Amino acid sequence: MSRYNQPLGGNEMPRFGGPATMMRLPAQATAEGLDACFVGIPLDIGTSNRSGARFGPRAIRAESCMIRPYNMATRAAPFDSLQVADIGDVAINTFNMAETIRIIEEVYDGVLGHGCTPLTLGGDHTLPLPILRAMKKVHGPVGLIHVDAHADVNEHMFGEPIAHGTPFRRALEEGLIEPARMVQIGLRGTGYAADDFDWVRSIGGRVVPAEECWHRSLTPLMEEVRAQMGAGPVYLTFDIDALDPAHAPGTGTPEIGGLTSIQGIEIIRGCRGLNLIGCDLVEVSPPYDTTGNTAITGANLLFEMLCVLPGVECRT
Repeated sequence: MSRYNQPLGGNEMPRFGGPATMMRLPAQATAEGLDACFVGIPLDIGTSNRSGARFGPRAIRAESCMIRPYNMATRAAPFDSLQVADIGDVAINTFNMAETIRIIEEVYDGVLGHGCTPLTLGGDHTLPLPILRAMKKVHGPVGLIHVDAHADVNEHMFGEPIAHGTPFRRALEEGLIEPARMVQIGLRGTGYAADDFDWVRSIGGRVVPAEECWHRSLTPLMEEVRAQMGAGPVYLTFDIDALDPAHAPGTGTPEIGGLTSIQGIEIIRGCRGLNLIGCDLVEVSPPYDTTGNTAITGANLLFEMLCVLPGVECRT
């Protein structure tokens, strides 16, 4: 019998039954003894438009029930080489953003203290800030692969320094990210000023607008990104609104002209070989996801992230 946790199979329990965990994995109270964990952050008090991302983790888990343990394209077999479990949701304070940020950082201090790599189910895009604060204590400043329709480097939102449109401005100011090892992919739409997407470029990062991704494979781009990231620690943050609303309509701030789900997979698979120390998938808003397709896509992208973590074996 395998010493590693396994997702509950569809021939053992119907897919619509069993535990309501990510991929129907065992639930665990902490990250102790785990190599990687799925953790939910049911947060949307940082949202500026359509709310509902607080229900994202639950919906992603529900739609993950169809995912089987082997990646047939890449031959990745994460459950043959990593101990993985679902450690539940962070108990945020839904009335107090400052307190919520503190709680998230504290929880991730614990996860990282166990030597565990977190895969986060969001929740709105405010949540990488406290995660990156916890990451710096262990890894120092990290490289960042940021997949999104929006730059999320606003100076403030309604005078507030912390919201889902500001996390990477704060993270860069706090030295949590190495600017030369930061890339933003999929940015598009309208802005408040002509240079809205230029701030990251001005401090040494790379910006790849959605228009540069149209009608092409992103596999060559990811070869360049891997070279940019080098051997240092890398955090991957993936806002589901990076994808076109045709592929992921259930999100708070959709923008037309986005990436395809195939390009999203190419980006994640292109991270294989990097020193990934954490990943997140954010901004799934189930009230706007009437078919469940956005949550299904989010669940599969999280599985793809698991498949490219260091230590995952591929079966030939």
